[in-house]
Amino acid sequence: MTIQDKKLEAQEVPLSRRRFLGLLGKGAACAGAIVGAVGAGSALGAAEAGSGKHAYQQNDKQYAEAVNDPPKIPEYNWNDHQWAMGVDTTRCIGCLRCMEACKMENSVQMDANHNRTWVERYVYLEGSNTALIDSQADPKNIANAGSETKFRFDNRYKDAKVEKAFFVAKLCNQCEHPSCVEVCPTGATFKSKDGPVLIDTTYCIGCQYCVQACPYGARSFNESRGTAEKCNWCYHRITKGLNPACVEVCPTGSRVFGDRNDPESPVSLFIRNNHVQVLKPEMGNAPNVFYVGLDKEVV
Repeated sequence: MTIQDKKLEAQEVPLSRRRFLGLLGKGAACAGAIVGAVGAGSALGAAEAGSGKHAYQQNDKQYAEAVNDPPKIPEYNWNDHQWAMGVDTTRCIGCLRCMEACKMENSVQMDANHNRTWVERYVYLEGSNTALIDSQADPKNIANAGSETKFRFDNRYKDAKVEKAFFVAKLCNQCEHPSCVEVCPTGATFKSKDGPVLIDTTYCIGCQYCVQACPYGARSFNESRGTAEKCNWCYHRITKGLNPACVEVCPTGSRVFGDRNDPESPVSLFIRNNHVQVLKPEMGNAPNVFYVGLDKEVV
């Protein structure tokens, strides 16, 4: 079904499935129990069958391009892949090019507080055992950039005695046991077989349960679209054999991406050749973003 077909269908049917689910979800506390089983199966089946659902959070123009330009990997099968990402904090310089590329690639709102990926600065001053932490959303950093659409870290520590400082890139961890999937009442959020956790926005009712459930703060609510959103590793790119946008633009190679089913892929080598850690391992989510050089205050 084309975008135009969907618009015509929406005009002809006064109470669409999405509107019905929205009214049901907002008007009844038991909505999750009523539609959860149906929604989960429908959302998963839609993405698996390639039926044209907005599973990757694209806008209409990006979606139309994806339909007209199918994956370059012949007969892409998500059963054949197990995607993962590595982040080397010893290489990150806090340039925030990753965040800018993500916003441009995925039509993320261009302000400092809506992000699918972001970078945090950790600074230990001499004699202190506690890190000072800030990100691009810090008011001082916004003032330094001169605009909420430009992202820069300020130089507030230039005269301080800094013992240690580093940057940590953060994003959705595409967990093996995602909390967000467990609490979604309609099945709009689901775990794909090749690793990423995706959102089918045709089923999202904007309840924001997933935003609250994520232990990593990796989800946000898009007010203009009325749906939850998050990083999906640029799923429309990786299924074409491309890297996520953030990996593509990183000038220092601090981010690596690849298929864990391939022992010689960049991410497989990264995991094998380094002492890697994940964020908040005690939560039991089993993240698929692996870090090198994490400090105790980050984990």
